[in-house]
Amino acid sequence: MRLIQRGLPRVWLWITGAFLAACGLGWSLAAPDMDKMQTLAQERYGPRGAEVIVSWRRMVEESRELPVEQKLNNVNTFFNRRILYELDPVVWQQNDYWASPLEFMGRGAGDCEDFSISKYMTLLLLGVPNEKLRMIYVRAKTAGAKTEAHMVLGYYDDPLGEPVILDNLITSVRPASRRSDLSPIFSFNNQGLWVAGQQSSSADPTARLSKWREVLDRMKQEGL
Repeated sequence: MRLIQRGLPRVWLWITGAFLAACGLGWSLAAPDMDKMQTLAQERYGPRGAEVIVSWRRMVEESRELPVEQKLNNVNTFFNRRILYELDPVVWQQNDYWASPLEFMGRGAGDCEDFSISKYMTLLLLGVPNEKLRMIYVRAKTAGAKTEAHMVLGYYDDPLGEPVILDNLITSVRPASRRSDLSPIFSFNNQGLWVAGQQSSSADPTARLSKWREVLDRMKQEGL
């Protein structure tokens, strides 16, 4: 695919341009059953998994009344410090598995999708408006000018403005203008998918959204 790389408005702001309402994506966060999540973590993953859920619950409670900027920092820091980055074949013995927050925290490891999903869901729990949050598929520049498929979470204070990026590869929350290593492909949340023009990519939106529906169903069963 051709990635546009001529400044922030063309690289990042087009992701707000075209919205496709995807059938089956309509979903709302009900009152979470955190006790159920903690019980399931203990049953499935033992004391270590349950302890992460306890720490997560504490972080959520301590962050509820904070300004949005601090909520973003707290959530980003919690997951980046507490959870190991590891690829799906190692953690789940599958090539591409999207873990629920319970699974992610219970295992204590996951890849970029898992980090982004758990950060997104946690910020929703903290009252951050859904319309300001998007999971964004990007191409990330690596050593040797190569690029890799990657997912980050974007927070848009202004829907038509510059997002700030929560990324498991970088400890701080940074504006998109300071992430010249990332080129966006498409973005989505639990309301729909945002794309621009004709896309041809290994990160196919249709295939990815089927994974998103699956993980949403698991989250409901687990207390979210």
